Amino acid sequence: MADVKVGKITHYFDRIGVGIVGVSKALKVGDTIKIVGHGNKFTQSVDSMQLDHQVIQSAKKGQSIGLKVTQKVKEGDEVYKL
Repeated sequence: MADVKVGKITHYFDRIGVGIVGVSKALKVGDTIKIVGHGNKFTQSVDSMQLDHQVIQSAKKGQSIGLKVTQKVKEGDEVYKL
């Protein structure tokens, strides 16, 4: 199965290791994602997401969510669901 683009990083909070993702397709806790861009590529599980400072289990198209990431990301990095 091909990777499906589910969003793009719009901001990164270095101190807390959270990327803001503009969601273009549904994403939920437990999904495995790949983040690609700026010469960097890594895979991780979605363990924690927030919307307006509230913990959520799933995100829908059009939402901007906070996603705990295991490595640094940059604006414009693309997020794919595996």
